Amino acid sequence: MTTKTGKSTGKSNDFLPLIVDVAIPLGSYYLFKDGFGMSTLASLACSAVVPALRTVWSVVKDRKINALAALILVVTVVSLALSFVSGDPRLLLAKDSGVSSTIAIGILVSVALGRPMMTEGLKPFLIKSEAKQAAWDRLMDGTAAASTDFRRKERVFSIVWGVALLVECVVRVVGAYTVPVDTMVWLGTVILLAAIGIGIVVGGAFGAGPMERMLSEEAEAGEVAASAQEPGASGSAVAA
Repeated sequence: MTTKTGKSTGKSNDFLPLIVDVAIPLGSYYLFKDGFGMSTLASLACSAVVPALRTVWSVVKDRKINALAALILVVTVVSLALSFVSGDPRLLLAKDSGVSSTIAIGILVSVALGRPMMTEGLKPFLIKSEAKQAAWDRLMDGTAAASTDFRRKERVFSIVWGVALLVECVVRVVGAYTVPVDTMVWLGTVILLAAIGIGIVVGGAFGAGPMERMLSEEAEAGEVAASAQEPGASGSAVAA
């Protein structure tokens, strides 16, 4: 009973950043604007405060600076300052695309350097046993027959996410300066979720899915090889 509760709590905590960074700003914008009658710029600025505070709190709580958290905080503060100076609320709408583009570029550069950034996030979903961990190691170090194809799919997975986020960035910037602000507030969230959905589906079809299949096959091959080398295995074979 206790174990199940712990797992459930862990899963709910995984969704907390999404709720804070997406749902709360979206709802608070319309609350400030329509409920309190605040201006568009002031409503956008206030709705950006909660995610910024969460970022600061995560740094204080963990007592270490996360590069992504620092980037989000800097982009938020700079865009808030520039928006109040220029009086342009669209600058605040475009700020999120700055984060997306930086992450996207970072992912694509990591692929070019031979260290795909998305791999660390993918591993927990693929490696669920010691046999698969050993299979992963063989596929990554080149000792398995399918190593080349496995590493290629690993790169494809990160490339898909990098391209999806880069396109999302471009679309949101264009929308921020062409679509009415009230519409773009919720449409920006839809565009982000669509990019994530594309990353999951396309990345799974051309990257994670094939990797999972090759990992299972290599794990099975490893178990068969280990069984053949166990004491008594050769004697059994002779007796048969």
